[in-house]
Amino acid sequence: MTTTLAGRTAEPATTRPAPTRGRARVRGRNRKWVILFLAPWAIGVAVFFVYPLLATVYFSLTNYNGLDTADFVGLRNFVYLFTGDPVVKTAAANTLWLVVVITVLRVAFGLGVASILARVTTGNSLLRTLCYLPSLIPPVAATLTFVFVFNPGTGPVNTVLGWFGIDGPLWFNDPALSKPALTLLTLWGSGEIMIIILAAILDVPKDLYEAAQLDGAGPWMQFRKITLPTIAPVLLFGVVNSVIFALQYFTQAVVAGSVASGSASLVGNSQIMGYPNNSTLTFPIWLYQQGFRAYHMGYASAMAVVLFVVSFAFTAILIRQLRAANSEEAKS
Repeated sequence: MTTTLAGRTAEPATTRPAPTRGRARVRGRNRKWVILFLAPWAIGVAVFFVYPLLATVYFSLTNYNGLDTADFVGLRNFVYLFTGDPVVKTAAANTLWLVVVITVLRVAFGLGVASILARVTTGNSLLRTLCYLPSLIPPVAATLTFVFVFNPGTGPVNTVLGWFGIDGPLWFNDPALSKPALTLLTLWGSGEIMIIILAAILDVPKDLYEAAQLDGAGPWMQFRKITLPTIAPVLLFGVVNSVIFALQYFTQAVVAGSVASGSASLVGNSQIMGYPNNSTLTFPIWLYQQGFRAYHMGYASAMAVVLFVVSFAFTAILIRQLRAANSEEAKS
């Protein structure tokens, strides 16, 4: 009790009660449940990502064959990778070609097909299913099918071209056309990107198109000013996904080169990897060759570290560019 100047008494100011022990106990119990539910995910990340990553970095600094004790050699594997390996330049150039071409065409092809399917009103479910089905085919089976279809001697593509008096190319047997043929194979199986972009296009508010039509905007203007900015995050996902996919391009190139060369062995034969003339030799294929055929595990680990850094750098740059574009658009 306190006394004021007028002689009246005033009640003391009330303070917020401190948390009781019961509340603290409940919070602690909830925290334990959260940790318990996150434990499987944390263990999986630690065992299947963090530990392999750290082990790869360690072995990249050693001379290791997978059997004997690893000998520490410092940065010698990286020096040989950038200055001494005569094949890695070809593999890196092929991979870079695939990254640029596959990324651009895969996203553009998915966007084009999705834009067409979004406007189809009759039989749209059937068309969407048919466009998506090729992405469900296993990569080995899809590659075998494509090599058969584009067989220079008996394939149906060159047979049809012969009906019109056109000499069909060698496709997978031609060093100049082997990578474009692999690109066609990739586009044929890009249904998952198409479906994701289609969902984004269908999610664009219809009010925006109606307002644009009232202002006199045509279909192309609506696509450029409404559709593209709205689905930009999905397109970025498609670009990042395509870049990582191309950087890890392995199965299709190995199978196509092996079958086109006439060999019954799909993997493991160093003579057919990259056929023809190393035109389909990608960075991951050369990594596999060094690690599991030549048993240069230390050198293969160094290549894996470089591949991881490049993939991370590509992704970081793309995300940064998108954020910068979005901030400039917001300011304008």
